[in-house]
Amino acid sequence: MSSSQRTVDFILDQIEGAGSVAARRMFGEYGLYCDGRLVALVCDDRLFVKPTGAGRGFLGEVELARPYPQAKPWYLIAEEKWDEREWLARLVAITTAQLPLPLPLPVPGSPRKRKETKK
Repeated sequence: MSSSQRTVDFILDQIEGAGSVAARRMFGEYGLYCDGRLVALVCDDRLFVKPTGAGRGFLGEVELARPYPQAKPWYLIAEEKWDEREWLARLVAITTAQLPLPLPLPVPGSPRKRKETKK
């Protein structure tokens, strides 16, 4: 079962205070991005937040679950917490701050740099 656009739109609206947020469709589900970093997944209309130490500290007791088979466990956010706009945006902001910036994509046609090996 895939997630509904309505669910994704609602969550995006709730977390907009965390930064620049967007959703991208991924394999029938959605990845949620904040400031260019993948911070959450919406799978089967359930919200999963990427695990970080600071996120765990903010959440306290947290349920871990796999968003899809063979995935590592992520923090499963109970649906009743989705209505707490400031709380949810704060969780996303805390998680975003813990994640590295994405690597820039190579420009088409530019030469690739090779790692030099020592002989």
